[in-house]
Amino acid sequence: MARPKFSWVIALWALYPAVHAARAQTPTALSLGDAVRLAVSQSAVTQTARLRTNEAEARIRQRRADLLPNISASVQRLGRQFNTATLGFEFKGPTGQPFFNPRGEVIGPVNSVELHARVSQSLFDAAAWQRVRAADFAAKASSVDEETAGEQAATTAALAYVRALRGEAQVGARLADSVLAEDLVAIANDQLRAGTGIALDVTRARAQAASVHAQLIAARNERDRARLELLRALSLPANVPLSLTDSLGDLPTEAPAGGSADAKARPELRALEAQLRTSDQQIRAARMERLPSASAFIDHGPVQGSGGAYLPVYSFGIQLSVPVFDGFRREGRIEEQAAQRRALEVRRHDLDQQIAIDIQSAELDLASAREQVAAARGRLALADQEVTQARDRFRAGVAGNADVVTASLSINSARTLYVDALTAYQNARIAVARARGQAAQLR
Repeated sequence: MARPKFSWVIALWALYPAVHAARAQTPTALSLGDAVRLAVSQSAVTQTARLRTNEAEARIRQRRADLLPNISASVQRLGRQFNTATLGFEFKGPTGQPFFNPRGEVIGPVNSVELHARVSQSLFDAAAWQRVRAADFAAKASSVDEETAGEQAATTAALAYVRALRGEAQVGARLADSVLAEDLVAIANDQLRAGTGIALDVTRARAQAASVHAQLIAARNERDRARLELLRALSLPANVPLSLTDSLGDLPTEAPAGGSADAKARPELRALEAQLRTSDQQIRAARMERLPSASAFIDHGPVQGSGGAYLPVYSFGIQLSVPVFDGFRREGRIEEQAAQRRALEVRRHDLDQQIAIDIQSAELDLASAREQVAAARGRLALADQEVTQARDRFRAGVAGNADVVTASLSINSARTLYVDALTAYQNARIAVARARGQAAQLR
């Protein structure tokens, strides 16, 4: 009984790669909102910005170290020689005679082993406190930059998704044109066999079918390239199969909620404001360096000299540092920070104006694209009606297929224009969301 069970195990083990490969090739369903969220979470732009935020937070810990205790330990094995004339005092015997030559002599080497532990603590350092706060403001600015990167990634992914949908729609339009062209070829052949048509009609129909087939090949290539661009925008491997759950006609057609007041929601503007606060704090920290600073220290450890016993020695004290003159280095740094702050103010003012123009321009494009969609839809309906009438006349034998070919060219152009109008409208909707700082909320 053990052998059949073993054979089943072998069979299942052999089938596992095929089952795993089939599962791996299952297309991933992806909507516009899914693409936006995926880009915000894992695109290279947002990951890089997130790492910059981590760097800024690490700098806070570095600045905070100036306010925390500093503990160190050291071991030294020393050998020293001394010139007795440099000791600053004389060694005299009971009779008053000096032990050493008054003009100096070399003694040693004196060997010693020293073990030291040192603890120092800042008691008052206003500049250090301000530098910690400046680093904290810089970290907040970096976190807002991360939001800016997320908005950029969301916009890029949304536009790539719309391009992929446009590729799908173009393929669908060319397939519909192919059906019409094949139908025209069939009608022309039927009439030629029945003796009511001419060979020229068949040639025209076949030429139109060949032209549409070439357009279909180009549309498929454009669709496949758009899918690759979408995978790149989402930081996904090029061999990941996708199933787009939206279509150009199914995407929302309403504009994102909000108005010009949403300019303050743009992360770029909030990042500039955070940078201004950081610059103010850095200027304040530089000015605080003019104040005295105080610290305490203690140094303790055993020392052994020339093979003797280890004896504990220590030193302690409080240090007060008063800055007097540093060659105007501090003033130069303050002027540099002040100039950077003025540059940030200029950038903020310019960005305020740019955001207002971006919002108004995007809203104008959205209104224009909405009208273009309506016009393209009307033209498509008329072109479809023209094709129907021309085909009916050709089928009835009261006219050649020249009118049908002309009508098929017209509906081919109308379908392309309608797809382009829908694409332009969705691009304008994305532009409005980006101008208002709402690209990451697209659905």
